[in-house]
Formats: sequence, C-alpha cells, structure tokens
Amino acid sequence: MHSTDIEVSVSRVNTLIEAGGPVVIALIGMSVIGLAVLLLKNWQFFSLRLERREFIEPAINAWKNNDTKTMQEILKQSKNPIARVIESATHAHSQDAESSIAREEVMRIATLKLADARSYLRIIEVIAALSPLLGLFGTVLGMIEAFHRLESAGTAVDPAVLSGGIWEALLTTAAGLAVAIPAIIALNWLEHRIEKFKLAMEDAMTQIFTAKVILNSK
Repeated sequence: MHSTDIEVSVSRVNTLIEAGGPVVIALIGMSVIGLAVLLLKNWQFFSLRLERREFIEPAINAWKNNDTKTMQEILKQSKNPIARVIESATHAHSQDAESSIAREEVMRIATLKLADARSYLRIIEVIAALSPLLGLFGTVLGMIEAFHRLESAGTAVDPAVLSGGIWEALLTTAAGLAVAIPAIIALNWLEHRIEKFKLAMEDAMTQIFTAKVILNSK
C-alpha cells in the first residue's frame, strides 16, 4: 500500500470518528478490548491444550486395568485441565469409591477448571449486548441534532443539512453493529469450544467412578 493510500485511509477514519463523535470512539475502544480478550482466550486454550484429548482414553483404559503407574505417566504429560480432574477423581475413588463427599470434591475441582476456561467471556458478552445499544443511542442523539439544525434553518431549509445530519446519526448504528456482530460470533465460538471441553471432562469423571464398578459386576 502506497503512502498516499495510507493517508487517504487515515483521513477517512478521522472523518468517521469526527462524524460519530464520542460514541464511535467508545465503540472503537470496545472493539479493541474485545479483540484483546479473544486473543487472550485463544492463547489460554492453546497453552492448556484444551482441545487435545487423545490422552483421556489411554489413561482411563490404564485405570480400568489397575495400571495406575501408566495412567499417572500419561496424565503428567498433558497440560489439559481434564488430566488434573482425572487425577483428582482417581485419588478420590481410591480413598472411598462409594463416598458422595469424594464425588463432590471432584465436582468442585472440575467446576473451578470450567470457571477458569470461561473467565473473561463476560466482557465479550457485555460488548456484544452493549455496542448496538450504544450505536442506537448515538443515532438518537444525531437525529436530535439534525432536526435541531432543521428547526434553526427556519424556512430556508437546505436538504443537505438534513441529509448530512441523518448520515452522521446512522453512522453510529452501523458502527455498533460492526462491533456487535463479530463479538457475538467470537462469543459463540468460544462457548462451543468450552462446551465440548465440559462434556469431555464430565464423561471422563463418570468413567473413572463407574469403570471398575461395571467391571466388578460382570
């Protein structure tokens, strides 16, 4: 991109910001925050290997075969929070397989891991809900200003004044939707990944507490 094109793009952005006023500036700030949270969550999921669950089946099979050493070695190699939940479940099961307190403790740990995976999602949710309302608020203010100009003009009404005011007013609604739509998509995408993680964790917990009971009943 040539320097002239960059200057034109910057000039257009400045024009939009001036036309939209504080509302557009606030929406730009919200979009930056939303993008930062999205990048943070992706880094968190990547560092925790949240979607790598190939260790679960071998670990549970080792548990079913009373090969605790192999199971522990498999779990230690994974950073996935499910591995920590499985370790807690096997420890609790070994202490007292029938105790509801043991199950409650494992559920407590699993809940904490799930809450950690869902951290900061509320920020994206607030941005997705608030940005269209903020854009609409800017539009209402812009329309008020446009009709005030129209009233001040009296009989010498210039259509350009009215159309220019309406254009500036609708700009904030467009900006609000431009921020809200990607935020909603990002929120649902992250929630989908967390839901799959939750189901895998619950399935692993259930298998740990029921596997040996089923085998012994056969």
